[in-house]
Amino acid sequence: MMRIVVMGVAGSGKSSVGAALAGALGLPYHDGDDLHPAENIAKMRRAEPLSDTDRWPWLALVGQALAGQPMVLGCSALKRRYRDFITKQAGKSVVFVHLTGSRAVIEARMRARSGHFMPPALLDSQFAVLELPAPDENAVSIEIDQPMAAVVAQTLAALQLRGAGGLVIGQ
Repeated sequence: MMRIVVMGVAGSGKSSVGAALAGALGLPYHDGDDLHPAENIAKMRRAEPLSDTDRWPWLALVGQALAGQPMVLGCSALKRRYRDFITKQAGKSVVFVHLTGSRAVIEARMRARSGHFMPPALLDSQFAVLELPAPDENAVSIEIDQPMAAVVAQTLAALQLRGAGGLVIGQ
């Protein structure tokens, strides 16, 4: 059964792509931002980057959420050790979909959205922390500077090629 984390820096489209991907797969979508403790959200609203100490309890909740039913979940998962920890907490196989794009594209998207606690001022800290998924990780990377339908189609094709969670498209 599939457990997919849509990952990337703030503004990469984790929520939008995650919800669309979940719909295409007939799975529930959960936003990892909803699992952040109030202290983390307050810190980010003040444009203060989260430390590893801030992130570990949140990442544990992300992994625990994935331990339940199959789902698509949006979570930055910026470092390999975060992804490894999430997978360990889930106790099951997790595939990561890394949404990648240029800083300019992502910043423009961040500035266009409203009501989110993560300000564009933190984008540099997100890119500084990001460790691209390595070839030996259970991950695929998808370029976001294209229409949503193309992002979802490429993601589904990449997951199917990878054999992620027994995914077979078209059955």
